Amino acid sequence: MDREQVRRWESQCIQEQAPACASACPMHVDARKLAECARKGDFKAGFSVLAAAVPVPLIVAYVCDHPCQRQCRRADAGDPIRIHELEKACAEFGGASPTLRVQNKRNREILVCGSELSGVSAAILLAQKGYNVTLHEPGPALLGSLRGLGDGFLPQMAIGTDMAALEALEIEVCYDRELPHDEEAILALRHEYDALFFEAGAWPFTFTGDPATLATRHPGVFAGNAWQELSPVYAVYEGSVAAISIDRYLQGASLTANRENRGAYPSRLYMNTQDQIPLAAVESADPEQGYTREEAQQEAARCFPCQCLECVKVCEYLKEYKSYPKRYVREIYNNECIVMGVRKANRMINSCALCGLCTTVCPENLSMAEVILAARRGMVETGKMPPSAHDLALRDMAFSTSDAFTLARHQPGHASSAVAFLPGCQLSSSSPEHVESVYKHLRETTQGGVGLILACCGAPAQWAGNEAKFAEARAELTASWEQLGRPKLITACSSCIRTLHDHLPQIPVESLWKHIDLALIAPPTAPKRLAVHDPCSTREMREVEDGARALLRELGVEIEELNERGLTTCCGFGGLQQFANPELADRTAQRRAATSNTDYVTYCAMCRDRFSLRGKRAVHILDLIFPADDGADPAARLDPGFSRRQEGRARLKRRLLRDLWGETEAEMDELFELEIAEEVRALLEKRMILVEDVRQAVEHAEKTGEKLEQPGTGHWLAMWRPSCVTYWVEYSGGAGSFTVHNAYSHRMQVK
Repeated sequence: MDREQVRRWESQCIQEQAPACASACPMHVDARKLAECARKGDFKAGFSVLAAAVPVPLIVAYVCDHPCQRQCRRADAGDPIRIHELEKACAEFGGASPTLRVQNKRNREILVCGSELSGVSAAILLAQKGYNVTLHEPGPALLGSLRGLGDGFLPQMAIGTDMAALEALEIEVCYDRELPHDEEAILALRHEYDALFFEAGAWPFTFTGDPATLATRHPGVFAGNAWQELSPVYAVYEGSVAAISIDRYLQGASLTANRENRGAYPSRLYMNTQDQIPLAAVESADPEQGYTREEAQQEAARCFPCQCLECVKVCEYLKEYKSYPKRYVREIYNNECIVMGVRKANRMINSCALCGLCTTVCPENLSMAEVILAARRGMVETGKMPPSAHDLALRDMAFSTSDAFTLARHQPGHASSAVAFLPGCQLSSSSPEHVESVYKHLRETTQGGVGLILACCGAPAQWAGNEAKFAEARAELTASWEQLGRPKLITACSSCIRTLHDHLPQIPVESLWKHIDLALIAPPTAPKRLAVHDPCSTREMREVEDGARALLRELGVEIEELNERGLTTCCGFGGLQQFANPELADRTAQRRAATSNTDYVTYCAMCRDRFSLRGKRAVHILDLIFPADDGADPAARLDPGFSRRQEGRARLKRRLLRDLWGETEAEMDELFELEIAEEVRALLEKRMILVEDVRQAVEHAEKTGEKLEQPGTGHWLAMWRPSCVTYWVEYSGGAGSFTVHNAYSHRMQVK
């Protein structure tokens, strides 16, 4: 993975961005955390949040003009949080002299002229950095403009407690100190001090300070602006700017570097407030006294708190690992960079469904699917991805691209094809009878010949990150298309549409749903109301979704939308999630199945079968158009399973060759019969073991005699390792007929 791309991905995730309240505060007080502490009644911890951000926390708690409150997102659903009142409550019920930590002493002298909020703040912050600070006050007392506000607004106790920091930090304070009015005489002080800071309005002359750094045209001389008259918290901020600039100046560092997001700035953090119940602010029973403890807790409880997590809210995969994309990106990158050791994030990387819903809902359009695919490709290419992770899926794809299934033919009696039908490997597996019915209908309604292509588009290889196998599948599909004269393809598979659209743009392709003429079919009455589940592969292809809905309405179905259009969720098969993390795939499917109590209709064979596995009644749209001859309930049809899927594809090809082209294909002679009870088949399905793997294991054991007898049962234990997976089969019998009792596998190579 490219390091710069990783940084860009990380920067797209805004979960760690400051909320609007904190970014609106020039000192970046974490009002969200302060409110959380107050909600719990831990006012001491709440005050510590304030003290960590400002050098005079008690004073700020009382006089702050709270720009944070004006940006509070709670205002989108009720009144904004009264953050200022919560600060006062934390000061009154948990305030104390903060612990002052001083860095190593530095033999540098600094003069701060003026003792209002900016001057005092600068002096405290510089002293904490280890500098020797002298504070000159032209009047008889510090914070002269604030002392006249009265105890009802700013208690003297608050001033006294905060100003005790000056003595604790050994800051020398000089009162009634007059300085010369001549600027040159003032600048002569540079011979006595290493740096000077002049608070705005403290002296009868002015220096012009740069707004970002407060530096003047004189090296080592810094001057404030007029924040004191506008905002107490901005005055404190100005003192912090001065302290940072003086520290950098004395260390020979850049005054301007890394000043981004200093002071107030617009927040990037997205907060969806649509589902929040509007709540009014808590009113104090005694406005002059402010909140009681209980009132402060009640008001703090109205805080959301602000966070994005839009992608995590809609995705079982992102929830699974209890974090959010920025952290996932870093973990994935670190996992790939491991040279020696265990790559603990492999399963996490392989568990994403690659459905792209995270990108759709993300305010910054961050695509975890893109991140995951990049990681899978890189690890496969460098041999770092264990082949067992996607072994069964790739072997199944190999079957779909083998002679057992692939086919490319013109319509019988035609030498060319105006269009060609590409049903996809999964519909051919799950409902081969529908493939035959659709192909018959297309031949009856389309002029110029309808070719047929049985093939796999290679999506499983793409999802696995195996670019070589994906390229092979695309090349084989392209060769079949060219063999038929490059016709327009009509497909019933959403994954095929997506793959062709994104990776084979030279091949024109359309959804099947706009090519079915119900007037010629006259299907029976469909269920009156069905909930539509759209496949995630074509989430952005509105014409595919519209085509399916048009057919449903023509069938007389009352459509229930499971979600806002464009926000469909995955069934748990996409991205090979089902193979890498079956438990997570089950939860993904179950979450979708629980969206509505109404029976589902979908136009993806795998989606229908995944819902069937979860016990959700669901039909494929073709079940309604071409119902079974026996009148069976299509919503009760079971998932065929991995083994029967492969059998379905092979039999479909043989039937089509025989019935349409008059050809026969030799079937493989089975050397023996296998008896497998349904409960054992279910176990094989759960463990992702094909019947063919079981057959190979038994055949190998019987031919070579390499088998173990299990004492007491008379059963044999056979072992078979066709690739990177070792299969074990417990069986009994003989003379060409065997009964399978159990099977399991190790998806690793044991040397």
